Amino acid sequence: MLGMSQHTFLLVDAVVTIIGLIVLITRFKLHPFIALIIASIFLGLTSGMPANQILKSFQDGFGGVLGFVGIILALGTMLGKMMADSGGADQIARTLIRAFGKERVQWAMMFAAFLVGIPLFFEIGFVLLIPLVFIVARRTGVSLIKIGIPLLAGLSAVHGLVPPHPGPLLAIGVFGADIGKTILYGLIVALPTAIIAGPIFGTFISKYIPGNPSQELVDQLASEPESSTLPSFGITLVTVLLPVFLMLLKTFADVVLPDGNFFRGWMDMIGHPISALLLALLLSLYTFGARQGIDSKRILKLLDASLAPTAAIILIIGAGGGFKQMLVASGVGDVIGHMAVQAQISPILLAWLVAAVIRIATGSATVATITGAGIVLPVVDMIPGVNRELLVLATGAGSLILSHVNDAGFWLVKQYFNMTVAETFKTWTAMETILSIVALIFIMLLSLVV
Repeated sequence: MLGMSQHTFLLVDAVVTIIGLIVLITRFKLHPFIALIIASIFLGLTSGMPANQILKSFQDGFGGVLGFVGIILALGTMLGKMMADSGGADQIARTLIRAFGKERVQWAMMFAAFLVGIPLFFEIGFVLLIPLVFIVARRTGVSLIKIGIPLLAGLSAVHGLVPPHPGPLLAIGVFGADIGKTILYGLIVALPTAIIAGPIFGTFISKYIPGNPSQELVDQLASEPESSTLPSFGITLVTVLLPVFLMLLKTFADVVLPDGNFFRGWMDMIGHPISALLLALLLSLYTFGARQGIDSKRILKLLDASLAPTAAIILIIGAGGGFKQMLVASGVGDVIGHMAVQAQISPILLAWLVAAVIRIATGSATVATITGAGIVLPVVDMIPGVNRELLVLATGAGSLILSHVNDAGFWLVKQYFNMTVAETFKTWTAMETILSIVALIFIMLLSLVV
């Protein structure tokens, strides 16, 4: 292949495809949904995949993402719409502003996201909390980016570093690490990391990219409540945090009860993200709806209207999942991972590096964590005395780096914050990279004392 080895060709092919994708969107103004499909087919054809497997791989990736994220986005958007129109989001925003003050409200957003995000998938935390970003920005006049980046940092930090998120949890199984120590070390690393990448970086970058929210989303998520009487702060918190409580209860049941236990089986169903959000949405129909004097016909219209602005977002995220799957199926992730293993470096640094390069190649933090752990494990077994809990954290930190066009999260943030591709790189991608590198530094420092 032009004098190149198969491995080198795959790497060059992936780089060319990603650059071409960016050019299609930025230079030729092609819709990201269409551009992602074209890029996926191009990569499949040029990487030598069988023709009959190309669209199947894309379809599997598309469906794999939307089979979960699509449902979560729909339920979360409905819950967010009920919270916004009833005044629940406004009540939380006013309380946060009073408690932290206008000048420090970005810190409130980071801590809220950090706490809420511990048991939640990133996408769930995002759709639950994004109305607050729009509401607080409207009420305070503070830049959308200054408020939004801390929220994203809080969610991302716990997503990559703290169990029971799927990546760290599976890495614990691969490395044979202790879950209690991993959670403790993860919290120690994640909190200062989120502070640096969130409020500190967000305040800096917002001076250059303040954010220009879509009026359609502002109208939906930050509209003035129809009722002059807002839901109480307590009722609003109970409704919004119900999914958090149910998922924590599921995690607790999984830890203390044996497989096959009747109660554990029911908690696995009730505490599943989809069930938990559905129950919270049903509760909101009373707490944010009937209790606030909103009749059933009006509630139906609100729920129906909430889905329209997210249609394009869901399709773009699905296409991003399809592109990610094409990178995995073409073998790019395996090539990069095995190249990193050949480097003679510290096991902790190696775990971070392998996960980082797989994340850049495939766009999935969870795939990077799981695959990276599997690749590094044989190397770790040859080196006694390595702290396995820190290996889990290093792998998770590497999985956060450089989110770009092959990551569904990149498009989620871009569309909700109404940014260009370039602006998304300067804000979201930069924030994720800061998270990854700062977390690695704290992990290396922690390795000196544990």
